[in-house]
Amino acid sequence: MAAKNFAYRFTFGPWNISTGGDPFGPPVRKEMAFAAKIREYRKLGFEGVQFHDDDAVPLDLTPQETERHAARVRKMLEGEGLFCEFVAPRLWEHPKTIDGAFTSNQASERRSAIERARRSIDIANALGCHDLVLWLAREGTYIREAKDPIASVGRIIEAIDALLAHDPNIRILGEMKPNEPMDMAYLPTPGHFMGMVYRTADPARVGILIESAHSILAGLDPSDDMAYALWHGKLWSVHLNDQNGLKYDQDKTFGSVDLRRAFNTVWVLERAGYRGCIGLDVKPMRTTKAVDQTKHLANSKAMFLRLLDVVRSVDAGLIETYRAERDYEGLEAYILAKLMGT
Repeated sequence: MAAKNFAYRFTFGPWNISTGGDPFGPPVRKEMAFAAKIREYRKLGFEGVQFHDDDAVPLDLTPQETERHAARVRKMLEGEGLFCEFVAPRLWEHPKTIDGAFTSNQASERRSAIERARRSIDIANALGCHDLVLWLAREGTYIREAKDPIASVGRIIEAIDALLAHDPNIRILGEMKPNEPMDMAYLPTPGHFMGMVYRTADPARVGILIESAHSILAGLDPSDDMAYALWHGKLWSVHLNDQNGLKYDQDKTFGSVDLRRAFNTVWVLERAGYRGCIGLDVKPMRTTKAVDQTKHLANSKAMFLRLLDVVRSVDAGLIETYRAERDYEGLEAYILAKLMGT
């Protein structure tokens, strides 16, 4: 069991304060300026910021301009008492990634994706960060015959190796999702990515970020995915949220759909002594008024901390007794009573 007085650090990305637009309707809230979003972090009790590369630095700058702009962002963060948790290259919106980034059938497009990811590493360094997250959003197909699946896995490894070679201090974190935007993704689950980690040039610097909703979309329990990665010593970050079934990626407030599933997530992290950041990836409901557009973040953090109190109140000895006696009915009743505060 982890020390009861350990204080987790909480992070989220600026995209989590959003306008409410979706594929079926326009924005319903005005875009909040980047600097204004950064000022919200400490007010909400968050310590760190997650970035896409173009959240931190516009894409069209020269290397010298990129360095200067990143230095200004770092100064802004430090002025607010914040740190950068990671940078993730946005490899799913550019025209050159229509057919995938690292797995595009066009060699020039694969090279372009690697160059953008290298630039993201440079941005991370300028922000005082050494973690790069790769969400392989378009590494997949709409029809399976479109790409060579064996070559595609190899191309992902080649890209990761190129990034490892770019900076000997960078760590690469894969973020897996089974579908959306692609119909069928390559390496759709944490287990798939973990199997690939050990074929990279430096497995010690390749780990994983697990998002609750992505595991749920694959029909898996997030706590089991996290436990698997924790056993390997490879769970380096999380995106906590919730998901109402096998639908589109909903990014709902953590614990809002399945409280017991959220409890087990916190239980696994705490019992394993997880020391990474508690990252959130949650969206406000489209119906949310502008004045309330950070409530989902505050509520998700509060839910984690409340469940953490519950986890820390669990009698580990009693749990082992229930297990030894194979009294799972009694164990279930005990957990439910804890969750109901009785």
